[in-house]
Amino acid sequence: MERKSMALKLFLVMAVFLLCMAKVSSSDSNAKIQDHLTDSKVVKGPNRRALPFVDCGASCRVRCSLHSRPNRCKRACGTCCSRCKCVPPGTSGNREICGSCYTDMLTHGNRLKCP
Repeated sequence: MERKSMALKLFLVMAVFLLCMAKVSSSDSNAKIQDHLTDSKVVKGPNRRALPFVDCGASCRVRCSLHSRPNRCKRACGTCCSRCKCVPPGTSGNREICGSCYTDMLTHGNRLKCP
């Protein structure tokens, strides 16, 4: 009888533990969804900033608005944005904000790819 009681207590403790773990993991995924909806910045790695969702078309349009060759700039920017999930603010400079992914990408001719 005492064995059944002990087994029942152990079962209840494990059930409560699993229920708590499920609640914690679901609240964590809700936080990720909330971050995605609010477009808040998320830091990944020591020097890389990435957004959970980046509208590459609109961001690259702004980035390349003053470029001498806007179509070429938008094409390169779109490639960099899709790979690095980041477009620096402004029309030039600020490349270090997106981290090494954005700053170190080169063309076949060993020139900087990302505008």
